[in-house]
Amino acid sequence: MSGPVLVGVDGSPASLEAVDAAAQEARRWGRSLRVVHAATWPAMNVPFSASSLTLPEGEIAQLANRTITEAVERARRAEPGLEVTEDVVTGEALAVLEAESRTASLVVVGSRGLGGFTGLLLGSVAVHLSSHAACPVLVIRGQATPGGPVVLGADGSRDGDAAVRFAFAEASMRGADLEAVHTWNNWTGPVTTTPGELAPLVYDVDMLRDEEERVLSQAVSGYQERYPEVTVRPRLENARTRQALIKASENAQLLVVGARGRGGFTGLLLGSVSQAVLHHAHCPVAVVRRISDTADDDE
Repeated sequence: MSGPVLVGVDGSPASLEAVDAAAQEARRWGRSLRVVHAATWPAMNVPFSASSLTLPEGEIAQLANRTITEAVERARRAEPGLEVTEDVVTGEALAVLEAESRTASLVVVGSRGLGGFTGLLLGSVAVHLSSHAACPVLVIRGQATPGGPVVLGADGSRDGDAAVRFAFAEASMRGADLEAVHTWNNWTGPVTTTPGELAPLVYDVDMLRDEEERVLSQAVSGYQERYPEVTVRPRLENARTRQALIKASENAQLLVVGARGRGGFTGLLLGSVSQAVLHHAHCPVAVVRRISDTADDDE
């Protein structure tokens, strides 16, 4: 990871919780913290000029300054000695965060907001940020369980490798176990082969389970050697992906998922599964994309 840890703030309680978490992440990773507030004219959806921030009588400028000052002070209280920079950036929150992510190592946001970050994690906006940021995105939601594991959604794909690497690093820095969850489906009902005809779906369930165990083992084996201090708890689930991840998050301090995947994690951040994880996980969620994804998105 390179660049500062970035946190988006709007003065809401959720964004201040994000500041605490971002300060902790910056300390763990040995990075500085950048606090950003996105400013637009209320209701009109029009950015105001930087010069208006210098007007003492401008209520918007005063609010922006108070918001950023409060966040910076909170960050310094949370992690004394941490290098903290701040900026009020003109523009829409999502556009600002996406642009800022290009020079950040991690973006941290709260699960609910107001002002410039209203609706940040509601509906398609959440999917967009998690799918298009140029670095991992950490969503502060739910309640982290002290002493709980870091839960990883492991699918064994190339795209998911970045999430595995991130999860191992977080587990190592937190002194936590890593619970690697991999899902598979064991459906033995009939399938239609021709109109009006049913035939049993025949396969070796034990062989299928063994193959999925191999996929899970390979997904974490390389990093297990790199982080020998991390205790890995493989968890093979015959279940739907979103239910398995949400359940696993109940006693976790962090849930880590990739932005793309295969098998049980196909389309993780492209629809109902993303909504379920980002809105219903019981602990903070980190969404990690493979670096080359950013180039694909810019084409």
